[in-house]
Amino acid sequence: MEWAAHPRMDSFIYIVLALLAALAIIDLFVGVSNDAVNFVNSAVGCRTAPFWIIMTVASAGVLFGATFSSGMMEVAKTGVLVPEHFTFNEVIIVFTAVMVCDVLLLNTFNSLGLPTSTTVSIVFELLGGATALACYKVWSSGAPITDLGLYLNSAKALAMIMAILMSVIVAFTAGLIVQYLLRMVFSFHYERYYRLFGGVFAGVSLTAVFYFLVIKGARGASFMQPEWIQWIEANTQMLLLGCFCVLTVFFQAMILITRMNVFRIIILAGTFSLAFAFAGNDLVNFVGVPLAALESFQIFSDVANADPMTFTMEGLRAGNKTPTYFLLASGIIMVLTLWLSKKAHRVIRTSISLASSARGGKEQFGSSLPARVTVRTALRAHSIVHHLIPKSVLTGIATRFEKKKLQPGEIELPFDEVRASVNLVLAAALIASATSLKLPLSTTYVTFMVAMGSSLADGAWDRESAVYRISGVLTVISGWFMTAFTAFIACGTVCMLFMAWGRPAMLVMMLIALSIVIKTNFLTKETPEEHESDEKVEKGDKESIRDLLTESVNENLNATLTLYADGLNAFLAESASKLRECKDNAEELYDTITIRRGEYYNMALEGGGSKADRDARNFYYRAFTSMKEVSHGLRDQMGVSENYVANCHSPFTGRMRENIRRLADDLISIRDNFIPANCTHALALIEEAQRDFMTQIGEEKISLRKSELYLGFLLFSREVLNRYMMVKLLQAELENGLATGSAAPAPEPQAQPQTQQG
Repeated sequence: MEWAAHPRMDSFIYIVLALLAALAIIDLFVGVSNDAVNFVNSAVGCRTAPFWIIMTVASAGVLFGATFSSGMMEVAKTGVLVPEHFTFNEVIIVFTAVMVCDVLLLNTFNSLGLPTSTTVSIVFELLGGATALACYKVWSSGAPITDLGLYLNSAKALAMIMAILMSVIVAFTAGLIVQYLLRMVFSFHYERYYRLFGGVFAGVSLTAVFYFLVIKGARGASFMQPEWIQWIEANTQMLLLGCFCVLTVFFQAMILITRMNVFRIIILAGTFSLAFAFAGNDLVNFVGVPLAALESFQIFSDVANADPMTFTMEGLRAGNKTPTYFLLASGIIMVLTLWLSKKAHRVIRTSISLASSARGGKEQFGSSLPARVTVRTALRAHSIVHHLIPKSVLTGIATRFEKKKLQPGEIELPFDEVRASVNLVLAAALIASATSLKLPLSTTYVTFMVAMGSSLADGAWDRESAVYRISGVLTVISGWFMTAFTAFIACGTVCMLFMAWGRPAMLVMMLIALSIVIKTNFLTKETPEEHESDEKVEKGDKESIRDLLTESVNENLNATLTLYADGLNAFLAESASKLRECKDNAEELYDTITIRRGEYYNMALEGGGSKADRDARNFYYRAFTSMKEVSHGLRDQMGVSENYVANCHSPFTGRMRENIRRLADDLISIRDNFIPANCTHALALIEEAQRDFMTQIGEEKISLRKSELYLGFLLFSREVLNRYMMVKLLQAELENGLATGSAAPAPEPQAQPQTQQG
């Protein structure tokens, strides 16, 4: 790759730096939008304070934490590559490749819904780019392969990789043990016991926050003077002991005198500390590489007549602190994102919903064979332990884990204040301690694993959910390996493309990355319908349910009849690809309806409302049950049809083909005008087609496989019409009930025949 003879007069490097800055700003916005849930989830989930107070505390933590991230910037400059063995030209190539890959990789993983981590991606992108460039230098110079160690900081890179990997195990284990011990102390009825132990717990928790964020994190602050750090290190024990004693005495006195709820103080302090740790640890993921590129340019510019092709970058080892104004500017962008990003707020709501043990919807993760084996093994081990430990001891332990009985109409929170305290304080301590050692951790994985460990200790992993929770943990861990492997390979490839094709490739790739991230996160229109439906379900009153049913029934009816008609036409055309597409769409429709039907359990658990409201909820459940059965049959019918065509079985001919074609046309007509007269007419045609088939099968040689598929089409068509007529009847009954001030249950329809599958 050629550079200009007079680099100071060359505008290309300024364009590169400007594009890197733009990518960093957008990356900040995207990163906080996705990761805000990590540090506000617990406080919002236990409803310890109003939302605006939680957001204000989190914003303060982010802003202050950004100024403590200066030390972490060394990861981008010297954490992976050995700068004295790379020229200015080469480090700019590596940094540009890292930012391009980071944006494209994170957007790809987010689009696919796969778990990923900004920390893991940035570390392995740096490692992949530096390794690719080192291999090129060794190969071009004819040096032995063993010289690769000269270009890579392998010890530091291995330490970072092990820190990320071990954090998953340590976070889960720590969350499990700490939560179990605290639950034994406080139980689920912690109001009875925190008057005795609340002061000590507050003292320990807040002292831990003080230690990890101030004492251990002070070294990384951009404004800290060396003499201040020396004084803190010399008086650490005295500071910690004094802090613990003062806080314990103060909060114990406040508990006894004013009945203060110390858990609220701890949770807000934990929210601040976790936001602080997030900013201190993760800021390098977004701005570390662009700032390293800027510092490289400043070092290069300070040397007169330097050649970018030969000037080496040992100056990056100087350990210069990142200017505070850069860090503060980054912190301000993160805070603005926290308040203004609708995506961040939506992610918070979604995470709270998924964490709730009372939800009745679809699990976030499916089951897997390793998860099933793990659960069965745990059940056997549990049985053995119960035979070894005296029954009186087990009974005593069980009393500490007896949950509160909810009052009628009371909503079960995803977790209480004890578990929220553990999730926040413990995760913040782990992340902040790694930050002080300049080891990047994945805040997403640490907070996730602490939460999983604490939920296991709390008995949230019951036999109804354990297999899905374990599958989720395994998915996250496998996602870590996928992210690492993909980031390493992708950045190495892009780096070599830059070396081969030079400036045009760098500019084009950066513009493409910038365009993709802007389009994905800023120009894509959001669809508010799902959130609006959630609000209607949360209300659970008869008017909201009526509006939701009116909207959902029409949408699901149109989608079902359209998909089925398209599938029939695709079957007649023998298009396996079109049938596969119809089956996938039917699968999505089934999942959507299943999730919506599951909301009935939330409404039933919340209770309350008038008799008319409760009757309306019953209508809701029965209507969505019928629609779910239809969508399930549609999915299966499309799957059977796809297999039939894919296996090249004989097509329908003669009257069979004509009847199916006419059936598809009738379904479209009914979709556009769904009234009882049209449905009755279609049912009569279906009955006629079935009688005609009995005549045809005696006249022609029709295989059993073809016969069952044909009859399956007819029977499923009858089921679609019958069930949706029943749903429309439920709608009408609900409307009549609202008009008269009550919602009496509709008469039960006769049982409908099940779809015959071929």
